[in-house]
Amino acid sequence: MEKKSVNSEIDNLDMQILSMLMDDATIPYTEIAKKLIVSGGTIHVRMKKMQDLGIIKGSNLIVDAQKIGYDVCAYLGIYLEKGSTYKDAVAHLVKIKEIVELHYTTGAWSMFAKIICRDTNHLRSVLNEQIQAIEGIARTETFISLEESIKRQISLDV
Repeated sequence: MEKKSVNSEIDNLDMQILSMLMDDATIPYTEIAKKLIVSGGTIHVRMKKMQDLGIIKGSNLIVDAQKIGYDVCAYLGIYLEKGSTYKDAVAHLVKIKEIVELHYTTGAWSMFAKIICRDTNHLRSVLNEQIQAIEGIARTETFISLEESIKRQISLDV
C-alpha cells in the first residue's frame, strides 16, 4: 500500500529521494537513481520540482561550532512589550549574526532564539549591547545548553 503524501504534488518516489538525501546529502543523483531503479534525469527533474515547490530550501554544510571556537550555545526567551512590535524586533534581530534560529511562539515568550557565541563574555555582550537594546523587547530569559543530545532531521516514513 502506497503512503499518501501531505503535498499532492509529490509522490512516494519524491519522498524516497528526500529520505536518501536527508541521510546523506553528498550521495550522487546517479546512485540515488540506481537504488530507486529510475534514470538520473528523473532524479534531476524531481529535485528541481521539489525546489520550485519550496520543499527543498537549499543545502547546508554542517560545521561543529565548538571546533572553531564557538563554545556557548544558548536559548533565549524574548518577551515583547506588545505583539505589534514583533516585525520591528525581527528586523533588528535578523542582523545579529550570533542568532542562528528565531521562532515566533505561543506560551510564556513572544519569541525563542538559539544563539551561538565564543564564550560567556561574548554571550553577555550580545545580550546586553544588541538584543536587550532593541526597542520593543521588554526582557529576555537565557538558558545555556550544557550538551546537545539529539539533533536530527524529521524521519520520513517511506
